[in-house]
Amino acid sequence: MKPYKSVKQCSETEYTVNRSRFIGRCFPVDSEEAALCLLSDIRKRHWDATHNCFAYRIGETAAAARFSDDGEPGGTAGKPIMDVLTGKGLTNVLCVVTRYFGGILLGAGGLVRAYSKSAADAVTKAGMVSYLPGTILDIPMDYSRYGTLEGFIRANAEVQNVAFAENVVVTAAVEDANLLKFMKEVTERSDGRCTPVTIGTGYMKKDEI
Repeated sequence: MKPYKSVKQCSETEYTVNRSRFIGRCFPVDSEEAALCLLSDIRKRHWDATHNCFAYRIGETAAAARFSDDGEPGGTAGKPIMDVLTGKGLTNVLCVVTRYFGGILLGAGGLVRAYSKSAADAVTKAGMVSYLPGTILDIPMDYSRYGTLEGFIRANAEVQNVAFAENVVVTAAVEDANLLKFMKEVTERSDGRCTPVTIGTGYMKKDEI
């Protein structure tokens, strides 16, 4: 597992220049199939648009990457969108910019600027998140310890579930780099009565500022 960065959520922005309307959208995706499905939906929704240009990068190392100018002059749409994604180090992401032509030619430079801005605006609105290699823990505790430990766990791990039964069991992802320190701290804060149990591996999400 390797760390990677993606967008946090779906987004939509709009930008108009010389009466041409550019609608930028970003999506977190985990496969080419998912990216192509979303692209198909946008093309159906905007069947009357002049262009639906896109770029996507998939995989921890962005092994799958593709972009399209969708009829715009070569290198003026898909590549600028891709350059925004690569410049920010994003993967598992799809960005689509839909254009409605306004009747005034923008020229190659104008198109590059417009598609770059639309993609960048969509990424900014979506927000970025880092996925860090982590370990999934079950942290069992009695109810009297929950109030003491909850704040610390939420501040230092990504809580995935809290089960309330005879005891409380918090399931959380902890970044591998902080795992030993985290487990030691939980044990110490519970006076040795709470021992985290490893149940698997996964990613811990950390918002980019």
